[in-house]
Order: sequence, then structure tokens, then C-alpha cells
Amino acid sequence: MSQTATLKVDDTTYELPIVVGSEGERAIDIRDLRAQSGLVTLDNGYGSTGACESDITFLDGEKGILRHRGYAIEDLAEHATFLEVAYLMIYGELPTEDESASFVSDVTRHSLIHENLRLMFQGFPLQAHPMAILSSTLCGLSVFYEDSFAPADPEHADLTIRRLLGKISTIAAFSYKKSIGQPFTYPDNSLRYAANLLNMLFSVPCEPYDLDPDQAAALDQLLILHADHEQNCSTSTVRLVGSSRANLYASVSAGCCALWGPLHGGANQAVIEMLQKIHDDGGNTEKYVEMAKDRNSDFRLMGFGHRVYKNFDPRARIIKRSCDRVLEKLGVIDPLLEIAMQLETAALEDDFFIERKLYPNVDFYSGILYRALGIPTNMFTVMFAIGRLPGWIAQWKEMITAPDARIGRPRQIYTGPTARRFIPIHKRKGARHRTVGRHEKAPIRG
Repeated sequence: MSQTATLKVDDTTYELPIVVGSEGERAIDIRDLRAQSGLVTLDNGYGSTGACESDITFLDGEKGILRHRGYAIEDLAEHATFLEVAYLMIYGELPTEDESASFVSDVTRHSLIHENLRLMFQGFPLQAHPMAILSSTLCGLSVFYEDSFAPADPEHADLTIRRLLGKISTIAAFSYKKSIGQPFTYPDNSLRYAANLLNMLFSVPCEPYDLDPDQAAALDQLLILHADHEQNCSTSTVRLVGSSRANLYASVSAGCCALWGPLHGGANQAVIEMLQKIHDDGGNTEKYVEMAKDRNSDFRLMGFGHRVYKNFDPRARIIKRSCDRVLEKLGVIDPLLEIAMQLETAALEDDFFIERKLYPNVDFYSGILYRALGIPTNMFTVMFAIGRLPGWIAQWKEMITAPDARIGRPRQIYTGPTARRFIPIHKRKGARHRTVGRHEKAPIRG
């Protein structure tokens, strides 16, 4: 028997269906509310709004559960490769041996980018942020590959998907090489995905690059842990842009721009910047732990706690083990990493953090691990984007093929002035905003 919720406004009652998800989540379906009543709902930030029905990722922040297509993140991170997880996210099932071999081969063969696309990199300033280069160049792919723009055509979609997965790591590595003035390293089809990415990032023509398989495995696992995280800011952006039938390149580029923000994908970069600040101030972690406890202090411990997880972030447990293994093998001596370990100990043992469940999250450990792997801070969000790409693609594909797909168009509650008469310019009085005066020159901006 279907359940309903009752909404009473003035003297009118509305019956709203209740939708129940496969994991028991319940939602009030308000799709017909405006048509029936003229009312809309108000939910700044969409924290209580379900924007879609999805069978890709299940997240329970209270219990610390994250599953992709029903598979626990712990099992996927331990036993699968990044491209296996990408296949799972996009096509709904883990690939067979033949499916995996074909998929990996396709992605690998599409890792080379068009030579003319390289000219785009020449136009960026030397110090351009790699994330700006990545998002711009991903959108630029649409100029070179107009043969696969029909989102409803499965063959077009599959070709675009493989191109994006193959080329994003090459574009990311080229963006880094551009920022440090080194020659580009072309992809090597004999290497696996993460190993190939490391090789393109760090190899140079004048000497051989010693590719560490343990570091490649750690990076592969990091990419898996970032593969999808339900309807976050960047994923919702990909869905919203894609709902207009913009091509997948443009949709993913928009997702990159959303991910770039410090409150989203830039969080692991903020962790390293915080550690640097503590180091520059003498490295006294106790001082900053006490500042974090002080309500009157504006200092925040970055990488602790999570908006969704009210318990330990399940991805953090996995990445902590990987981080410990890599640091032990590398024998890295880094003052910032020492500070990070001291903060970790304080958070896991201090009652203040334990009671508030402010545990180190995935951003805390990923920042540390990226740094240990030699990846510079301004590349952290780029690496995040590579990992998140399968989730963006899967969410786009699910949205675009849904039988009830429609362009996203949120409503609003208008709070501005009511209707007023237009006043000719010579009758307007009172300068409410500072403007450039008659004899004052406006600044010239390049």
C-alpha cells in the first residue's frame, strides 16, 4: 500500500506521495506540488531536497557507509582497479575478464590527445593553475570530437566516455608540465592507468624514471576512493548542465569548475596549506589544537569532520592504511607530514574531538599521501577530478537516459522590490552607490 504525506495550507489539504528507496530512505514527492497548489519549497543549499532518484551510490553518513552499485567501498578499494570501478559506475556491473580487457584497451588507446589540442597549452600563462587548464581543455575537446555529440545515442556516448577517461590523465599531466616549464611526456600504452599518470607527471627525457609499483597502487586506490559521492556540488553541476543536452565534455568541464572550490575539491589542498601555516608558526600543534577548541578563535582544523559523515569517513580508514604503508616505505622526512601525524593523534585521542566525532576525513589523508607521492599542492584538485570522472559520467548517463529526464530549473522565492515606476535619469536623486565622477578617470583593467 502506497504511503502519503498530508500538507495543509489554509483550508486546502494536499496528499503527497512518499517514495521509498531500496535502502529504506523515504522522501516526499513534491513534483506535482506547484501544479496543484501554486506553492514551491524553499531549501537553501538543497540540504533536504532530493534532486533525483539514482541507483549509483548509497551513502549513510550516520553509519559511515559508502557503496557503489551495492558494493562496499572497502571491498572495491581492496580488490578492484580504478578502471574496473569506472566500468561498474558507468555500466552498472563489474566487468567480466573480456569486458575489462576491452574497456581498458579502449581507454588506453584514447589516452593520446590531438596534436592541435597541444596548442591550447601554449596559450596559457606559465603559472596558470592546472585546474583552470584542465577544465578549459576538457571543454575544448568538444571542438575536436564533434562526431559523438548525440547523448541519446549509446555508441556516441560510449565513445565519448572512453575518450574522456583516457584523455583526462594526459591533459592533467600536461597541465602540470606546462606549469613547471618541462616538456610533455606522452602516454605509454604499456602501463596501467595510475602508473601511466605518474610517468607522465614525473618522467623527463634526460633520465629514466623509476616507477614504484606501490606508489602506483596507492594512487589507483586514491582514485577509487574519489570515484563518486552521491549528489555533491560538482555532481549536481554535471547533471544540471547535462540536463540542457550540453555535450558530455562541457558537462564534465562544468563539474571541474565546481570541484575547484575550496569548500569542495580544494579541501585537501587546504589541509596542506594549514599544515604549512602551523609549520611557519613554529610547528606547535598543541597551540593550534587548543585554538580549534576555542569558540572565539577563527582557526579551523582542515580535514577533520565531514558535512555528510557523522561518524568516521569510511574512505579515511582505507586511505590511512595506504598512507602509512607509503610513508613507511619511502621513509619520507617532511616537517609537514610530522605535523599532520601529531594532529591526527590529537584528534583520535582528545575527548573534545571524539565527542564531536571530528575524525580525520579523506581530504586530510589524501593531502598527506599526494604530498608524499611528490604531487604538488596545486595539482591535488586535478587528481580529485580524475578520480571523480567515472562518477560524473555515470550520473550524467543515468540522468540523460531517464524516462522522465527534463531540464533542471530550480525555483526561487523573490524578496526584491515590488513593482515600481521607471524614473528618467535627470529626475533621479541621491547617489546610493559610488560611481566614477565627471573628472575622475576609471581604472583601466587588462
